Amino acid sequence: MIALRPSAERGYADHGWLKAKHSFSFAGYYDPAEMGWGALRVINEDRVAPGMGFGTHGHRDMEIVTYILSGALAHKDSLGSGGIIKRGEVQRMSAGKGVMHSEFNPSPNEETHLLQIWIAPAQHGTSASYEQQELALESGVWRLIASPDGADGSTTIGQDARILATVLGVGERINHRLSTGRLAYVQVVRGQLDINGKKLSAGDGAKIADESELQFQADEEAEFLLFDLPPQV
Repeated sequence: MIALRPSAERGYADHGWLKAKHSFSFAGYYDPAEMGWGALRVINEDRVAPGMGFGTHGHRDMEIVTYILSGALAHKDSLGSGGIIKRGEVQRMSAGKGVMHSEFNPSPNEETHLLQIWIAPAQHGTSASYEQQELALESGVWRLIASPDGADGSTTIGQDARILATVLGVGERINHRLSTGRLAYVQVVRGQLDINGKKLSAGDGAKIADESELQFQADEEAEFLLFDLPPQV
C-alpha cells in the first residue's frame, strides 16, 4: 500500500514571519485522518523570514530532527548547546524529560527553509541531548542521517526508526527493502519521483505499508527523505 499525501493537501499556516506546511496535524491544523504515521508524528516544512524565529519554548519526550533545505538556523538550548545549522548539516535534539530552546534565522536578508521532523521515542523520561553533524549526499547512494544506534555516522535517536536521504539524477534508480511489518514514509524535497509506479513531486509525501521492496526512480533530478519505521502498535 502506497497512499499519496499531495503537497497541496497539507495544512498551511501563514504567520507573516513564518510560513509552514504541515504533513500531519500540528498546532492550529487538525485533521483526524492525518495524525502521523506510526512513530512519525510531525513533518513541518517551514520558511522563516530573515532575522525572525522561535523564542524560547519547551519540548519533552520527542525526537526532533531538523533538515535544512536552504539558509541557516541558529540554535540555543538549556543543555548549553548552541550553534548555527546550515544547508548540508542535520540537527537532532532528544527532548527526553524536558528541554528549553530557541531557533532563529541569523541572516538579515536570506530566508531559512527547513524540514522539522518529530518522531515519538520508544521510552519516555530519558535524558535530553543534542547532536549536530554534516550531511553529505552522494547521488544514487543512501545516506543514513538518523538511527537508533548511530550506524554509519548517523545521529542517534531513541526509537527503532531510520531516516535516510539521497539525491537522484534524471532516470537514476535506487531501492530499499522493508522488513516484514515495518512502515515507511517518503517526503520529496525537490524534483519528481516514481515509487513503485506512483508519481510524486516536490512537497509530496507517501505513507507506505505492506511493501517489501521500494523502487525509486527520478523523473527529474530529485532529493527526498525515506523514513523506515517500526510496526504500528
